[in-house]
Amino acid sequence: MPPVPLTATDVKNAKPRDKRYRLADAQGMYLEVMATGARYWRMKYRFGGKEKRLALGVFPEVSLAGARDGVAEARALLKKGVDPTAQRKSEKLVRSTSSERTFELVAREWLGNQTHMAATTHDKAKWTLETHAFPWIGQKDVRDIEPPELLAVLRRLESRKKLETTQRLFQRCNQVFRYAISTGRATRNPCADLRGALATPKTVNHAAITEPRKIGELLRAIDGYTGNFVTLSALRFSPLVFMRPGEVRSAEWSEIDLDAAEWRIPAAKMKMRAEHVVPLATQAIDVLRELQPLTGARRYVFPSLRTPNACMSDGTVTAALRRLGYSGTEMTAHGFRAMASTRLNELGWSPDVIERQLAHAERSKVRAAYNRASYMDERRKMMQAWADYLDGLRKGGDVVAIKKSVRRG
Repeated sequence: MPPVPLTATDVKNAKPRDKRYRLADAQGMYLEVMATGARYWRMKYRFGGKEKRLALGVFPEVSLAGARDGVAEARALLKKGVDPTAQRKSEKLVRSTSSERTFELVAREWLGNQTHMAATTHDKAKWTLETHAFPWIGQKDVRDIEPPELLAVLRRLESRKKLETTQRLFQRCNQVFRYAISTGRATRNPCADLRGALATPKTVNHAAITEPRKIGELLRAIDGYTGNFVTLSALRFSPLVFMRPGEVRSAEWSEIDLDAAEWRIPAAKMKMRAEHVVPLATQAIDVLRELQPLTGARRYVFPSLRTPNACMSDGTVTAALRRLGYSGTEMTAHGFRAMASTRLNELGWSPDVIERQLAHAERSKVRAAYNRASYMDERRKMMQAWADYLDGLRKGGDVVAIKKSVRRG
């Protein structure tokens, strides 16, 4: 029995479920409803003895009637012995070769030139554009994209309260349009007319535990974690090195010299685009040596729990902290940095040494060059003293200052 054709109300009321699902129309057309809420028109057909799929657009940009018009056009091509998908690719190729001004083409070219970006940043920029911009303005000529049209793209995210993602998308679009202007393919940047039109996300500091007694409680809670051993190791390692969560989870065995007690993070992975050396305390070495038999043959120190060839997910440590009973307003994976910075400063360590170990940017280029040439000996002492200090807090005993301030002229 053929499916009952869809109505406009059916399409409008199609709500997301845990998994994507389809609503059949007629002549092979159906609406695919994604778990994210996105709704795509597609057509199933056979050509050359093979079953194929043809994308007909995104609802509500393409209505039910519009999708059916697309099916009619595709069926007309099939009657002529032409594959609609191949025809579309051919037309797209003609458009792209006759004009290299589509937003997607310019954006991908811009992405290809961002060799200075950290790999994770580049991947996130690519994902942001592919997911939130290309489906709506990807095939538009960059010269024809007007501020209201771009604003509509941004509003889709903003309406879902994804304010930080909206700002990142705006930033990437702004960079793409500036690149289009610099390469002679556009004369104006529509982003310039949208400043102030978007809601600004509130700046929220990463939650962190900094009170000594509570730090001890957290460390004891971590020791009692009963989940995956790789996750436990990441939890134990994070406070000992207090690097950014992305740097910890993407750590590779090739970057670590256990004998030299050093972790050398390549510039490409660092926010400041400079290689960073993390002296490893004996406690950090112990964590790594215990983990090495399990993951040492792999690329990543902390591999993904689901995909062994990938690094740990960015939400794994945070999820573990939640499992231990710490809410997002109490402690975050990033909070280990604030924990170390706060306590080390209060315990008298030189701010210069602390900031250098945190891999924060140095405003003065002269001072930055001096810092790179200095502090390593002091940083080694500080990292070992910090690990010993944490051991004392874990045991719940009285802990005294671990070092007097180191001042440099």
